[in-house]
Amino acid sequence: MSTKNTNEFGGEFGGITLLGKAHSLSALFIVLLRATIGGMILFAGLGKVSEWPFDAAGYLANVDPASPVSGIYAAMASNAALMEFVNVFVPATQLLVGAALITGAFVRLAALGGTLQMTLFYLGGWSGDLLALFDSTLVYAVVFLTVAAFGAGRVLGLDAFIEQLEVGGQTLVERFPKLRYVLG
Repeated sequence: MSTKNTNEFGGEFGGITLLGKAHSLSALFIVLLRATIGGMILFAGLGKVSEWPFDAAGYLANVDPASPVSGIYAAMASNAALMEFVNVFVPATQLLVGAALITGAFVRLAALGGTLQMTLFYLGGWSGDLLALFDSTLVYAVVFLTVAAFGAGRVLGLDAFIEQLEVGGQTLVERFPKLRYVLG
């Protein structure tokens, strides 16, 4: 009979075993973290949609020259066809990521999308100043990764339900194990 405490978590990283014990309120706080970061990005997307047409070209063209992506972003800003795509893609993904995180559906996929977007914003905001190394977009990226790592969609989220859907006599994740990478 196993005596493992369900509040224990851990893993191995680079040959080092990391073990921890979560507080009984941890599940509540991971739901609050998921909903908060989901609401933050959802409202960012709603803000862009409410001021339609959204245009990212000004941001991309005026990135600080010290940023490692300034040349790439300037080239993107000068490509009209690409900007048409970006101007729809950015707010649409913010709305989708936010809704997914709030409902707890496809949380890992949504959190990866949020992390990618925040990383791109972080690089665009880079000024070369070491004091600005840890700005809010970097913190947001880490929060998105944390939500994904904790499988926050399984706690008061739709992912717990989606994973248990039966397909051909098996749960969805038994039948399609790779879905565990996007659910949770």
